[in-house]
Amino acid sequence: MKKPLIILTGPTAVGKTELSIRLAKELNGEIISADSMQVYRRMDIGTAKIKPEEMDGVPHHLIDILDSKEDFNIYLFQKYAKAAMEQIYDRGKIPIIVGGTGFYIQSIIYDIEFNDEDNSGNESAYRKELNDYYEKNGASKLHELLREVDPVSADTIHENNVKRVIRALEFFKENNYPISKHNEEQKLKESPYNFAYFVLNQNRDILYDRIEKRIDIMINEGLVDEVKSLLGYGCTPDMVSMQGIGYKEIIPYIEGKCSLEEAVYILKRDTRHFAKRQLTWFRREREVIWVDKDKLTTVDEQIKYMKQVLVERMII
Repeated sequence: MKKPLIILTGPTAVGKTELSIRLAKELNGEIISADSMQVYRRMDIGTAKIKPEEMDGVPHHLIDILDSKEDFNIYLFQKYAKAAMEQIYDRGKIPIIVGGTGFYIQSIIYDIEFNDEDNSGNESAYRKELNDYYEKNGASKLHELLREVDPVSADTIHENNVKRVIRALEFFKENNYPISKHNEEQKLKESPYNFAYFVLNQNRDILYDRIEKRIDIMINEGLVDEVKSLLGYGCTPDMVSMQGIGYKEIIPYIEGKCSLEEAVYILKRDTRHFAKRQLTWFRREREVIWVDKDKLTTVDEQIKYMKQVLVERMII
């Protein structure tokens, strides 16, 4: 019998946190964060990290587990998430994966196979060549190389995510076929879980307004000081953690390359674009269940609908 699994995802700022807490309390669940940035300590404001008092007693996993100078990737996420899931099952509870990183969620649902090459510490000659190309020509030109051999991956991997761009190019070089094809093949595997994949969404204009208001709150709460503190701690702009939205846009202001107004404008624009890419990803996924906030306007209505689906699928 397959083990139960619940996923709650959606674009940034759509309101996943409040709904996930309610869902976990209703179903005796524990939450596993599928966020590529909330794993980092010292990074609270820019990641919109849930505060301990907001957790309302619900255990959360994969939050504040790494130093901000460390790398984090899909392989490590899958490893840590699986370990957390086993602990949750052992306690007789249901794991609820919450977050907006679609590839992380996919890696669990379909148990996608990865090797740990990225964690070996060994840099291949081709990877070094690509890194040198990036240093010389920039992220945009490197991304063009990926589009030539793997347009599907180019559409889903942002050019600023240099590490993933390089890994996709490296995969193509090693295997003579694109990593997007590999991922599609892995998705055709039958899931080892009895899962429900909920995607919370709402009207685009309302979502964009929520994004802009949340960024204003981040600035008021001290996002600039948080980024300054990270740089003072020894984090550098090329680190994985500092490539996250909310951090890389503020660094130019701190370095005196633009005004705060310009930095905030770029941050809002890039976050809107990020939300759009997230929705594009979720629309391509199989078996997603849309939870439309425009129709289900209250958390109570959303919970009722989700529980109905979970009962029908014999997950609860």
